[in-house]
Amino acid sequence: MFFSFDGVDGVGKSTQIRLLAEALRQQGREVVTCRDPGSTALGERLRDILLNHHGTPIHRRSEMLLYMAARAQLVEEVIRPALADGKIVISDRYLLANVVYQAHGGGLSADDVWAVGRVTVAGIMPQLVFLLDMPAERASLRIQRQPDRMEAQGLDYLEHVRQGFLTEAARFPGQIAIINADQSIDAIHAAVLAEARRFFI
Repeated sequence: MFFSFDGVDGVGKSTQIRLLAEALRQQGREVVTCRDPGSTALGERLRDILLNHHGTPIHRRSEMLLYMAARAQLVEEVIRPALADGKIVISDRYLLANVVYQAHGGGLSADDVWAVGRVTVAGIMPQLVFLLDMPAERASLRIQRQPDRMEAQGLDYLEHVRQGFLTEAARFPGQIAIINADQSIDAIHAAVLAEARRFFI
């Protein structure tokens, strides 16, 4: 079983991933968590370039392909082996983020990014994406650190990203569950568990 969490920065993905992983482990399930980009040596190097090198010019198409490269390594080094061992995988972001940030937010074709993504993940897609949704302006108020290179592109860009998530969720309603992130941590967790239980009947 493979789940991913997505949404604009500040919606609480890390907290909800931790809570879901804990709940599943309490049921005796083996859970692997990872982050995209990251969780491999190559992925962490690319993550640093993509998020921390504010002065390095990166074209949207180059940006998209760097994320894809990190994801390909993540799939083959972490996700595919874990799934083969019968473990549950929970990823902090995955292919949907690429489509939204570089296409809806950045001007590339969403269909093109999905197409490159299909080659990248080689059949490994989440059974369900938890889309934690709230207005970008409110989400940004929760971030208690310096903005990364993507966040630093401004609220207008991030709201385009948020709308892109909602557009893709409307296209794939069975694969992307929209969770209201503008509520308490416990309420969000309860909504996540309600969606996840559909896969463990």
